[in-house]
Amino acid sequence: MHLAFNTLMLLGTLQGFIMCGLLFYASKNKYANRLLGGLILCITLACLNMYLGGVSWLPFPIRFLLNFVPLVIIMPIGPLLYFYVRSVTDPDFRLTRRDRLHFWPVVVDVVPQLTALIFVVGVVTGLFVNNNRSWAIFIDTYNVYADIPRWLTITIYLFRSYRYLEGFNLHKDQLQWMKQFTGVFLGFQAVWLLYLIPYTIPQLTDTVLNAVDWYPVYIPMVGMVYFLGIKGLLMPGREVRATPAPLEERLITTAVPLLLKAMEEDRVFLNPSLSLGLLSAHTGLPSKTISAVLNQHLNKSFNEFINNYRIAAFKEKVSDPSFEHLTIMGLALECGFNSLPTFQRAFKNMVGMTPKEYIKMTDQIRI
Repeated sequence: MHLAFNTLMLLGTLQGFIMCGLLFYASKNKYANRLLGGLILCITLACLNMYLGGVSWLPFPIRFLLNFVPLVIIMPIGPLLYFYVRSVTDPDFRLTRRDRLHFWPVVVDVVPQLTALIFVVGVVTGLFVNNNRSWAIFIDTYNVYADIPRWLTITIYLFRSYRYLEGFNLHKDQLQWMKQFTGVFLGFQAVWLLYLIPYTIPQLTDTVLNAVDWYPVYIPMVGMVYFLGIKGLLMPGREVRATPAPLEERLITTAVPLLLKAMEEDRVFLNPSLSLGLLSAHTGLPSKTISAVLNQHLNKSFNEFINNYRIAAFKEKVSDPSFEHLTIMGLALECGFNSLPTFQRAFKNMVGMTPKEYIKMTDQIRI
């Protein structure tokens, strides 16, 4: 049985890497597929770790080095799951700098490797005695209880995904895929919880491992690699934005003036770090309400709405002699953009020409 399980882990690992490659380089649904590919990569690395832990043919140097390589990276799965759901319902969705904070808890996954590294460095430098028993006990104990925040994190983001989807009327293909996608993770979380409860009780940990090892958790993970990868690749290439649920007129009449005031009077768009969360804090409107009003009533994504004002400010400054000393990048930064490529891409999409072409045309008109 152990040989069959290890073979299954190897096949799952190989299939996972293949799926990741196909998703990362797919020509359709690029951004969404890359998020899904990152999610599958996390599962694949865990399967690889399980496989390598069950083979005896690895030479000692490689087995020793694996103590310092984090392969069980589970904490990012929750955020990737949530952001993938958002990218499927909104093709304009992109991770912001604030969104990247969701991935910081990955530190939970690397504690065992950091502990092993500290021990080895301490022994080499003479700070610690070469007795790894207490360190090994700490790492083993930590690995048992680290699964609790891992399970909780995925569950929380799964719940957030369900809440997010409630605000949209999905197209048939999106609805079916989102149901399957979240349903697979919900089923896996239920199985993992049934395993986790006895596993994290000190008196039962060894009993559970001796009785069923990790079969109940990792066999479903291999199945998830196959299912998620194949279904993700088969998703239609239509970049269709989900239709938001109808808004109340009262909500529109309240939100729109606040948003316009934030842009036109407070000029918050000049803040290069402006995000949906910051705009929510400034206006007092929930982020979900802002997104719904922008998408449904104004027919714009958050980035389109903000960039409209930034580009209008750029056009004003181009016509103002007091800003002639600034370069295009300098003007873009003055208007709230945080990088030249982002500004150039937004300007070309919105105006239909590059900033240089626009400035040249403006100069010719003045002449």
